[in-house]
Amino acid sequence: QVQLVESGGGLVQAGGSLRLSCAASGSIFRINTMGWYRQAPGKQRELVATISSDSTTSYADPVKGRFTISRDNAENSVYLQMNSLKPEDTAVYYCKGRISTSVGYYGDYWGQGTQVTVSS
Repeated sequence: QVQLVESGGGLVQAGGSLRLSCAASGSIFRINTMGWYRQAPGKQRELVATISSDSTTSYADPVKGRFTISRDNAENSVYLQMNSLKPEDTAVYYCKGRISTSVGYYGDYWGQGTQVTVSS
């Protein structure tokens, strides 16, 4: 089994910062691309940022220049530094990992989500 656990969400004022963390554990052979997604109330889940196994990154337009994704392969972890937060960033944030397990399964695993609320 593989689990992803997010942490670091919370309530912050507009203009503030938060750092989200996501740690993967279990029968992991290799973690390929990792990413952060978010889902606001009444909206579909959307991509925020991704990072490949060689640390190539990509960002959704609304967060470019404000958010930074990074990873620590030794810790099987991915991070999202969020600066200059806006009320429209309010959402549940999920991490996703494309993982090869030690028993030969290859697929996407999701965390349970962490709430980020930005007040105006």
